[in-house]
Parts: sequence; C-alpha cells; structure tokens
Amino acid sequence: MAARYQLFYWPIPFRGHFIRYALAYAGQQWEEPGFDAVAELKDRDAADQPHPFMAPPLLLDTLTGTQLSQMPAILMSLGRGHGLLTEPDQTLRLICDASDILFEITRYHGALMWDAASWAEFHGSRLPRWMQIHERIAIKAGVTAEQGFMRGRDHPGLADLVLGALWHTMIDRLPPLRPLLQANAPVLEGLADRIAAEPPIAALIADWAGRQPVYCAGRIEASLLNMLNMETDT
Repeated sequence: MAARYQLFYWPIPFRGHFIRYALAYAGQQWEEPGFDAVAELKDRDAADQPHPFMAPPLLLDTLTGTQLSQMPAILMSLGRGHGLLTEPDQTLRLICDASDILFEITRYHGALMWDAASWAEFHGSRLPRWMQIHERIAIKAGVTAEQGFMRGRDHPGLADLVLGALWHTMIDRLPPLRPLLQANAPVLEGLADRIAAEPPIAALIADWAGRQPVYCAGRIEASLLNMLNMETDT
C-alpha cells in the first residue's frame, strides 16, 4: 500500500519530529524522500516549485494533492484531518511556543553560535521559564506527573503530542537537559515521557535510536553540545 504522505524534511528530529509524531499517532504511512531531494526542491526558484516555500518541512498529501509548508500549518491540518485537534486555539498557541523555543535553542537557527555568557542566560533563565510555562498549562489542563493527558483524556490529542515532540525530543537527544526539565517541570516531564511511551511514538523513537544521534545537526548542534559538555565537566 502506497504511503499517503510525503514529508520533505532533513533527516534529523528537530522540527520534523512534530509532524512525525502526529502522523505516527494518527496511524498514517509516510515517506521521506531524503536529504538530496529536500535540498533540490528547496533550492529551486519559487516559480519552479510545485508549492513555493522557503524551507522545509513541506508535506504532500498524495490523496488530495495538497502541499503545505510551515510546521504550524501542517500540524493544524493533520490535527483536523485525523481527529487529533480538540482545542484549536490552545493547540496553535503551543505549536507557536514550540517554534519560538526551537528558534531560541538554536540561536536564531544558527545565525549565532553559543558562547558561555549567552548560554548561561538561556539555560539559567529563558529555557527554565519556557518549561515552567508549559508546566503550568499542563497542570491547569488536569495533568499530573504520574498520569493523564490534557483535559482529562485517556489518550493524547495534538496539544499533548506537540509537548511530547518538543520536550521529549530535546531531553532524548540532549540528555543533560533532562535534570533541568525535572527540576522546573516534573508534571511536563511525566507527560512527555507518557507521550514517548505511546506505542506508535515509541516505535518511531526506537527507529530513530539507531540513526545518527543528532538533534538539530550542524555547527549549531556542535555549539550546543560544547556548552552542555562544559557544564558536565564543571
């Protein structure tokens, strides 16, 4: 059976895992054409792209022919199409939060590299505050450290999947950040781990465990790891 979706994204977790989590949990099959195909499509002139876009992710629905770029638009479309979207406004807000956090942790998508002073401010203030914000949202939605998903559901919705894709991917690929999440957001940590344990998500994570151990890749990841290793060594 041919896959319904094609996901054009780099072979790294980062933004791609948000879409992969949604597709996997919705029971959908998808293909990823690979780095060269993504790069070739991205670098075409806008007039030569079937769907003009600046950068991946790009999702093609082969059933309808629809193509969408931008992670928030793709996630909201998948949520609506596969019954995962119960609170559109709150879910979109969390997706936008996630985009901001990815922007910050990569220092504006690699425009700058981390140095000791900037990392100390981010690790000591901004990143814990983001964790605390999402901790508060999870608690207000009825989640506890030991059980539950938002709004008392016994299964995750898209909002839960977004939080899992954000925080579990981060602490899975950058393990020194788990203690920071545990200290600032134990309920959020529990939720992220429960999402990761859902069978479709666990299978996805297991598949990626055998691949290159990267988070966002490139020079910015090397910069991140340098900061984390420096903290570990002190």
